[in-house]
Amino acid sequence: MKCGVVVFPGSNCDHDVYHVLNHVLGQDVEFLWHQDTDLKGCDLVVLPGGFSYGDYLRAGAVASLSPIMSSVKEHAGQGGLLLGICNGFQMLLESGLLPGAMRRNRDLRFQCEDVFLRVERNDLPFTHGYEVGQLLRMPIAHAEGNYTDSEEAVRELESGGQVALRYVDGDGHQDDEHNVNGSVHSIAGVCNARGNVLGMMPHPERCAEEVLGNTDGVALFAGAVVALSGDTESSTNVSLRALSSQPPAPEGEVQA
Repeated sequence: MKCGVVVFPGSNCDHDVYHVLNHVLGQDVEFLWHQDTDLKGCDLVVLPGGFSYGDYLRAGAVASLSPIMSSVKEHAGQGGLLLGICNGFQMLLESGLLPGAMRRNRDLRFQCEDVFLRVERNDLPFTHGYEVGQLLRMPIAHAEGNYTDSEEAVRELESGGQVALRYVDGDGHQDDEHNVNGSVHSIAGVCNARGNVLGMMPHPERCAEEVLGNTDGVALFAGAVVALSGDTESSTNVSLRALSSQPPAPEGEVQA
């Protein structure tokens, strides 16, 4: 399989995602420039975190109009795997690939800290390496992560099982105190109805190696790799463990 990481002016997590997919999981990875329209045959496309175009207007709004996003939409429409992390999640909302919108965090401050997440679905390509109800620890780093939508739309989102991840406390309980940015229903990650597009505010690429002190994020990327390999039978968990335990390859210079 082949992975693509889209680079926008202001992206700052593109190399982190590249590192996990290429050096940790051993996959073929391409950087995709936002002004191009060719996805270069990538099976998995990732919209990384950062501050695309300085987050002018609204976070992700300008980036959602970049030339490459037409190809990204086509890729998603054809069932291709698409992951948006933080600023990438905001782009998915602004482009209409996922429902809802982002507001400023409830306390109107940029937040950079570890949070606890509860896995709500494990039947998605990205989450089948986890268990439903599993508690994850991942870092956040955003100022506009307060997910919102109309009451009716949120009911439809919940009834359709499109909430993939939720902010919780250290025991897995959902409460207002640990809803770090004020998101409706403590929503941290959302998928489309088809399940091939996932947007999330926390950063799995920042907790994907032992050297970082936390590997809770690696199974999310490995899950996509396994799903694209066609291994969805009982050997999936074994495959995920094998992928996530690979020693990092020596890091050379990464060229965008």
